[in-house]
This record gives sequence, C-alpha cells and structure tokens, in this order.
Amino acid sequence: MKNIVSRFLKDESGATAIEYGLIAAGISLAIIAVVNGLGSNLNGKFTSLNSSLK
Repeated sequence: MKNIVSRFLKDESGATAIEYGLIAAGISLAIIAVVNGLGSNLNGKFTSLNSSLK
C-alpha cells in the first residue's frame, strides 16, 4: 500500500497535461483579443468604404 501511495505522489503526468491546457488557453485568449481588435478596425474600414461607394 505504501508503494502505491508513493508512486501516486511522484506521478507528474497529470500536472504536465494541466500545464499544456493552461498554455493553450492563454494562447487562445491572445488570439481572440487580437482578432477582436482587428475585427473592429476592419469593420470601420469597410463602413467607410461602403459610404464612399454610395
């Protein structure tokens, strides 16, 4: 029983998966923020272009 508990406490494979998940979430948030900023900027440019063409 002591051996099983010792192996469980030394196992770090779950921690690595969580770290990769947190890194992926951070990258996703950064991409969403950039796309959101570019989307607003592009929307303004297309609105201006639409007004110019009318």
